[in-house]
Amino acid sequence: MKIKLQGKNLELTDSIKEHILKNISNLEKLLSSLEQSGAEAVVSFEVSKNTKHHKSGEMFHSDCHITVNGEKYYSGSDKEDLYQAIDEVRETLFREISKKRDREQTLFKRGALSIKKMLKGLSKRNPFTTRYEKTKNKEE
Repeated sequence: MKIKLQGKNLELTDSIKEHILKNISNLEKLLSSLEQSGAEAVVSFEVSKNTKHHKSGEMFHSDCHITVNGEKYYSGSDKEDLYQAIDEVRETLFREISKKRDREQTLFKRGALSIKKMLKGLSKRNPFTTRYEKTKNKEE
C-alpha cells in the first residue's frame, strides 16, 4: 500500500501524520481483501486550511482518494476541527468500501446458491441466462 500525505496552507506535524496513518491503517484491513489479486492500493490523503472565503473562524478540509484495481474511492470533508474532518473522511470511506465488499459477497453467494439449486434439480431456472427451461408435457 502506497500512502501519499499532502498539506496545503498547513504544516503536517507529527501528531497530524500519526492521526492520519492510524485512520488509514483501519481502512487497510478492508483494503487487504480487495488487494488479494496482487494489485497495490494507492492512498492519497490531503489536508488543507481554508482561510480566505470564510467570514469567521478557521475551516479545515480533508480529502482522500483511494485506487485499488482500477476502482476509485473518494471522500472529502470540511470541519472547524482538523481531526474531526479526518475522522469523517475515514468513516465515509469505511462505509463505502465495506458496502462494496458486502455487495460482491452477496452476489457471489446468491449465484452459487442458484447454481446449486439447478444442479440438484430443484429449480428450472438457468442462472447463466436467467431464463426458465420449458418443460414438455407429453400426453399419450
